[in-house]
Amino acid sequence: MTKSIEAKPRPVARNRRVAGMDPDKRRQILDGAHAVFNAQGFDAASMSEIAAAAGVSKGTLYVYFADKEHLFVALIEREREAQKQGVYAALSDDPDLGHALASFGEGLVRLLCGDFAISAHRIVIGVAERMPDLGREFYERGPKQGAHRLSQFLADKVKQGLLQIDDPYLAAVQFIDLCQSTMLRPRLLNAQREPPSEKEIRRVVASAVAMFLAGYGTKALRGPTP
Repeated sequence: MTKSIEAKPRPVARNRRVAGMDPDKRRQILDGAHAVFNAQGFDAASMSEIAAAAGVSKGTLYVYFADKEHLFVALIEREREAQKQGVYAALSDDPDLGHALASFGEGLVRLLCGDFAISAHRIVIGVAERMPDLGREFYERGPKQGAHRLSQFLADKVKQGLLQIDDPYLAAVQFIDLCQSTMLRPRLLNAQREPPSEKEIRRVVASAVAMFLAGYGTKALRGPTP
């Protein structure tokens, strides 16, 4: 009897990229999507146009992203990550609580009132009724995550005796909303075509910090009474 010989597995090329995992190709696709979404909006943009703008085939596009919705969310996440690190850094780099909150608030307003963030908000609001999953993902990865990061910072300050807060998450959302006052909504509704000036951002955020610390600050923060 002839002895059967098992076929040896073919060696796998070590440097070969797994399909859909090439970071350069992914960045190329997101750059093309950014251009198309900015020019046409979410509804009018097609995967064919995005593929053309990115310089890839439609088949390659679908290897990386299952549909336009997932592509849009990935694009938003990339832009957020590129900008929000500096915003959060303000909370850990400044030992002065008032200055830290002011730096965080000013950075947040610049981010939220910037052209890309405003465009993304408008698109999500426009499609959220028929695509609730997209709206929920946008909210959970953005506003909710940011409020949680700030609430952790506030909880630490409560432990240090500088703040007196029963619900740090609620307080975080309140502070974020105070910082946006008079600036975000006009931008969203296109009543204000340009981002707010640095002078206006500083003015509004300073007021937000003063109100927040007046409501939640302790005697330890304010110092001894003269």
